Amino acid sequence: MIATLLHEIRQFSLPMQTLQFDAGLVCVACAAVGMLYMTMAGILVRRFFSRMPAQASHYPPLSLVKPLYGAEHALLRNLQSFCEQDYPAPVQFVFGVQDPLDPAVETIAHLRALYPLLNITLVVDPRLYGPNRKISNILNMMPFAHHDMLVFADSDVGVAPQYLRRVVDELQAPDVGLVTCLYRGLPDPGFWPRLSAKATNYHFLPGVIVGLALGLARPCFGQTIAMRRATLEAIGGFWRFTHHLAEDHAIGEAVRALGQKVVVPAFTITHACVEKSATALVSHELRWSRTIRSIDPLGHLGSVLTHPFAFAVLGRLLCGSSWWSWAFVLGAVLSRLTVKIQLDRTLCQAPRGFWLMPAWDIAAFLIFITSFLSQRVTWRGFHFTVRDSKLISPVVKN
Repeated sequence: MIATLLHEIRQFSLPMQTLQFDAGLVCVACAAVGMLYMTMAGILVRRFFSRMPAQASHYPPLSLVKPLYGAEHALLRNLQSFCEQDYPAPVQFVFGVQDPLDPAVETIAHLRALYPLLNITLVVDPRLYGPNRKISNILNMMPFAHHDMLVFADSDVGVAPQYLRRVVDELQAPDVGLVTCLYRGLPDPGFWPRLSAKATNYHFLPGVIVGLALGLARPCFGQTIAMRRATLEAIGGFWRFTHHLAEDHAIGEAVRALGQKVVVPAFTITHACVEKSATALVSHELRWSRTIRSIDPLGHLGSVLTHPFAFAVLGRLLCGSSWWSWAFVLGAVLSRLTVKIQLDRTLCQAPRGFWLMPAWDIAAFLIFITSFLSQRVTWRGFHFTVRDSKLISPVVKN
């Protein structure tokens, strides 16, 4: 009787082992595709940043509109980078907060003292028009923006002195309705901000460049949105975006619907990585991942193949004692490091933090899986549910 039972167990376990091995082979195949993607990303990154910039014939006066919220570690430094622009025409600076006690108000007072000759306006207005507080802030600021050339930029952005000139160069090219910018992470002091910067620089950035090259990405980033006032009026102004989670993407799509181009120049600006804890980092990455999922569900699902190291590790675990599975783990690590080195050289970044890459790749893969488990996001302390229409609703606590 015992012998019969052992025979039955053995007969049952063999198919299970075969199924596990087959699953391992699928993971290894996904890792191989991911390594090919990394190779392609390295090539396309070089090609993207080698493009010749546009050149405008004249530079009109412009209004720079920056909604603010809180006093970030690098807020003053980032705002100073906008005040030190090499732009040959008048620039009006419009800053806005919704709370008179917002610490950013003090930062603007300091900025005015540093640059007394600049045209700086601070708008303090608490009115809300929907769950997207950033758009409400901008709507409150718009009556104070006087010029027809408009540049909107988030508070956590830092730029080079030629930023405005290069953005206007692109905006005045034929059929261009909007200019947006790629960004790289610039971490605040600490471990978690450094990890956040790794996510931006070596996962997000090459992914967008590959998507642009293959015609799969239609980006528009709130870090920079430059357009003419006539274009903004033609898409219905900012009122139509008060309930959007990814209002920047929706603005870009609205401009494309007019038959105009959304251009991404061949340079990057910096984005402050401020997450001070693992919880804050995971919350930020989940919001970003669920935002992409709401915008492009199929593209988000397909992006699973951009995680070769995680698949290689899974393949190694599932394939048991198969020695060859180690080759895919090593190949995945090398492919990721190759892209990192290429980006560091292209962006003139210090080549450090190699050991963080495998750790982040596993964490990013887990965040990707978790992004399918809920439609809730946390945005600057407020909780929202993302509806199928890509709109957001505040979460009401009982």
